[in-house]
Amino acid sequence: MAASPLPRWAPTPSPTKPLRSTTSSSTAMVSWRGWSAWPSSPIFFPRCLSDSEPPASGVVDDAKPGTTEVFLTWKDLSVTAMNGRKGRAVILDGLSGYARPGEVLALMGPSGCGKTTLLDTLAGRLGPNMKESGDIMINGCRQKIASRTSAYVTQEDVLMVTLTVAEAVHYSAELQLPDSLTRAEKRSWADDVIKQMGLAAVAGTRIGGRVSKGISGGQRKRVSICIELLASPPLIFLDEPTSGLDSAASYHIMSRIAGIAKRNGTTVVAAIHQPSTEVFELFHGLCLLANGKTVYFGPASKAMEFISSAIFCFFFHFFLYTSIWPNR
Repeated sequence: MAASPLPRWAPTPSPTKPLRSTTSSSTAMVSWRGWSAWPSSPIFFPRCLSDSEPPASGVVDDAKPGTTEVFLTWKDLSVTAMNGRKGRAVILDGLSGYARPGEVLALMGPSGCGKTTLLDTLAGRLGPNMKESGDIMINGCRQKIASRTSAYVTQEDVLMVTLTVAEAVHYSAELQLPDSLTRAEKRSWADDVIKQMGLAAVAGTRIGGRVSKGISGGQRKRVSICIELLASPPLIFLDEPTSGLDSAASYHIMSRIAGIAKRNGTTVVAAIHQPSTEVFELFHGLCLLANGKTVYFGPASKAMEFISSAIFCFFFHFFLYTSIWPNR
């Protein structure tokens, strides 16, 4: 698919920004294939591969939507908030991890633990008063991905309430998709995305809002995701996509996201707050944070085993302490 000369646009301003990293005048098309299992080591960084070995720092700014898989890794990542005269506060402290193509990585933890800050750091959306350090790598190299190859869905849905679901997605398709496609092809593409997110039944319904009645909160969240999925980005960031929704709507949204990630090889990183058991079982990886530090990173299916072992060790040492030194 040819690249569109038009800037990325949606009916409402899109928060998507390119990933920040070092840049270079050379362009390296990176291929990443063949990884099918979780690495045995805690953090795994694949080697930067291409037809001709690229430099350590390259630029991938001509990746075509839907054709490039993204293996996102970060190492020793720290973020400090500069508070002027009050000094500074460390929000993230030496985090390391990775997100794989075709899988959903969940960022979890209590409120204020740094989930959204980590998400914004990986997406290159930190504010000017935030200072970051560490390495963020794409496919094992310090690279830059253009905004059309990544998407960021904010926690709050900002949509035009007077448009129907089909109109909002169709108008976005007209401006996001390349000019080489005809209007009918763009509408067909948009309709396919609407069906993928399970919105075909309400395509003709107005979005609505607080003043005018429209679709439900879960359906509005899916419309926001639809708009970002139009360009088939290989990397998607989701900031609490289940916030304010019941367990049924949350499961419906995350199951659709997990299905799209598996089918298209999309890398999904989502900040999640208090998911249900059914939603949690959809995650492939889990990054559990507390006070800006990593408590657990690895397969989501192994998290309970890790926590159970930690609790057992705590009570075992507590029992030894109280038994051997009862007077202390």
